Amino acid sequence: RLEKNSMAQIVGIAEIVLWTADKTRAVAFYHDLLGLEVISPPHLPNVFLKAGDGHAGVPQMIVLVPKSAEVKAQPSGYQLHHLAFELPPAHFDVQKQALIQAGFAPRAGKHPVLASRTMYVDDPDGNEVEFICRDE
Repeated sequence: RLEKNSMAQIVGIAEIVLWTADKTRAVAFYHDLLGLEVISPPHLPNVFLKAGDGHAGVPQMIVLVPKSAEVKAQPSGYQLHHLAFELPPAHFDVQKQALIQAGFAPRAGKHPVLASRTMYVDDPDGNEVEFICRDE
């Protein structure tokens, strides 16, 4: 058994970095549909989107990285199980309707540990995206 490192002070997740085959479609999903703020300058090949304020001065980010020819040649999928976004309870149904209106079919789910409401869709690159809020 490993002893807990008393110096470890991890306070959150700073980035989730995703490959994208079509940066325009991926930005449309994460920025236009989900409302994440693009915080990177437009000349960068990668797109950094702010998902939350973070806890220690570093924002929580989704980073979209265009697939290189080498990566495109690899079988796609299965690099990531899923990612999850927390929603305020009052916004859960609003987000669900926005996803439906954008042509997505949210799938219901049940979190195995938390009393919550959950739904899932696949982003334009096939990554499963969960939306979760506490159950009221």
